[in-house]
Amino acid sequence: MNTLNQLAEKLGFLPSYINCFGDQVTNSPEALQSLVGALGYDTSSEEKLAAAATEIDNHSWLNVLADTIVIGIEGEDQDITFSYSGDYTAVSWQCLCDNGTKLSGRAQLSDIVPLENKTIAGNTYQKYRLRLSNIPMGYQQLTIIINDTHYDCHLIAAPRKCYSPADANFKRIWGLAAQLYSLSSPTSWGIGDFACLYDMVESACAKQMGAIGLNPLHPLFPSNPAHRSPYSPTSRCFLNTMYIAVDQVDGYQGTEALEAWMAGDEFKNLLSQVQQSELIDYETVGYLKFKALRMIFEQHKEQLLSLDTDMGEDFARFRATEGRDLELLATYDALYHHFVKDEQYGWFAWPEEYHNPDSESVRDFVSQNEDEVHYYAWLQYVSDKQLRQVTEFAKLKGMPVGLYLDLAVGCDGGGAEVWSNQPAYLAGASVGAPPDAMNVLGQDWGLTPINPFVLKQQEYKPLAKALRCSMKYAGALRIDHILGFMRQYWVAPGMAADQGIYIRFPMDEMFRIIALESHRNQCVVIGEDLGTVPEGFDKIMEQAGLLSYKVLFFERWESGLYKRPELYPEQSMATVSTHDLHTLVGWWTGRDLQWRRDLNLYPNTEMRDNEEAGRPGDREALLAAMVDYGLLNGEFKDLNDKERMHLLSLCVQKFLGESNSAIQLIPLEDALELEEQVNIPGTIEEHPNWKRKIPIPVDAIWHNKNAAELIAMMQKTRPLV
Repeated sequence: MNTLNQLAEKLGFLPSYINCFGDQVTNSPEALQSLVGALGYDTSSEEKLAAAATEIDNHSWLNVLADTIVIGIEGEDQDITFSYSGDYTAVSWQCLCDNGTKLSGRAQLSDIVPLENKTIAGNTYQKYRLRLSNIPMGYQQLTIIINDTHYDCHLIAAPRKCYSPADANFKRIWGLAAQLYSLSSPTSWGIGDFACLYDMVESACAKQMGAIGLNPLHPLFPSNPAHRSPYSPTSRCFLNTMYIAVDQVDGYQGTEALEAWMAGDEFKNLLSQVQQSELIDYETVGYLKFKALRMIFEQHKEQLLSLDTDMGEDFARFRATEGRDLELLATYDALYHHFVKDEQYGWFAWPEEYHNPDSESVRDFVSQNEDEVHYYAWLQYVSDKQLRQVTEFAKLKGMPVGLYLDLAVGCDGGGAEVWSNQPAYLAGASVGAPPDAMNVLGQDWGLTPINPFVLKQQEYKPLAKALRCSMKYAGALRIDHILGFMRQYWVAPGMAADQGIYIRFPMDEMFRIIALESHRNQCVVIGEDLGTVPEGFDKIMEQAGLLSYKVLFFERWESGLYKRPELYPEQSMATVSTHDLHTLVGWWTGRDLQWRRDLNLYPNTEMRDNEEAGRPGDREALLAAMVDYGLLNGEFKDLNDKERMHLLSLCVQKFLGESNSAIQLIPLEDALELEEQVNIPGTIEEHPNWKRKIPIPVDAIWHNKNAAELIAMMQKTRPLV
């Protein structure tokens, strides 16, 4: 093993992996050197590589305590490890808990268990196990005192298992999954909004649904509405302000400039245009919404920024609660708006003096543009207020889950989250996925990876914040690409997606952070465990209390036969399809294959021909599963195409409805039996990703014949009890 590989192994890079086709893929040396360099190591010589490897080996010995220690709360006693060189007779410890409690203890040398030792530069270091007691769940600060010297670290006490469906008092529920942007109502402005969501949840409660699933609601870029992928956010904290229902904002009525503008031809023509367009026109919608919101803010900003008004007190309370994170996002958005006029998209395109959020130039900008920064903070305040109304209504009506939200795997490298915490991220590298049956060229998601070592140094705060910011609105949270918590697939700068390399992440500790936040927010967690799944990962998920993500089209035996419903585990969420896959109708008609052919998404004609030739057999396998389960009979072939598709749609959803899965979500596109899919991975503008509208408004969904029959069937299959 050469020196580069030795260092890479110590950093957690895997030398190879088995892909979904059963082949062993070995790392590219060029990609490995690039990624090791991105982590901050000098790869210019063998000597420097060897020195770095030695430094890593010695780090835990030369530091008395790790930066962050994660312990369980399963028992009264919890152990930590420390390293020390020299003699002592006792160790005292103090723990300041995040609930304000102060704990302390003292252990004599005879009570401290020696483990292993190592000699470095002539000094012998011994590792010891120290037992603490009754540390409560939470984020604490630990100090140990040896020979009157204090040593500090972050101490996180967390449960092993997440908040469960049993904790939430449900066993088998169902609901609809919607892309919020795709919804509409008579008052929406060309895109779904929080008012549409409120209406949908209100009707879902009446229809005895347990959940409404949504695409990620993370913030995007208000000054660049064309950047529309919900999985490429500026941050995973806070909300997408494009979803604000303008007519529900305090001050909408009585804003004189807005009333005058809305009475004019420009507004009327553009509003009609975005409401009637087949696809979402993000640029025009953004222009309309943010112009209107600025007008409301400008007329009412004195009240908003005054502590002498109820509105001002509430806004100030929100800003105080969200603290520096909100300040940084609002500052970033204000800077983005300032520089986007010169087509400088993202912080790395700005002048260098604005790259550091704590720089004098940034501070000067904030002091000279206070109202602009306040405006972007206010947009988050309004978004939070409107989404909380939905959440509180769902709770009031007794929905077991209410909102089922989605946490993206990462952020856009040019966005606010990376700008605000640059030491934690790897500039230039990207998170992705290796080639698989659905994406044979591999995937580069364009998301900047987080440095697992800095993540731990920072007390896992970036992860905890992201979880918390979604869970406060949700009764269930889907974590996109949960496999990345075990190992992430990194693509080196300038290299192809199939040249990526896996690196290990501190999965056990990260899963405990998820469990901690899950319990604190009373939120069930679903891990999206699709793709190249390591052996045994399903057991790891189960032990962590994470629900597995079961997609009908992937739940098949090697023979091609579909797994029966009773084989779906209780600790799972079941669905027919996802936002990255075809709809049921699109799969049946082969519309997805046509898209892939037209967009040249196949690496070769042989794979294209094989997939197209195999689809008739795939359809027969699905029909066979429905017949075997007693849901279809010979009359199916006597129906016309429309009747046949409707019957199959009902049967497939009932098939999943009979499963043991704790949650079943039905994509709204499948409930309405639509053909086109939401997103095709590997495309941007070639396919209208994230732009398709549901062809009928929210209030008409419940009167649609297909949806109404489906709902009636699901009420019997999975009654809300």
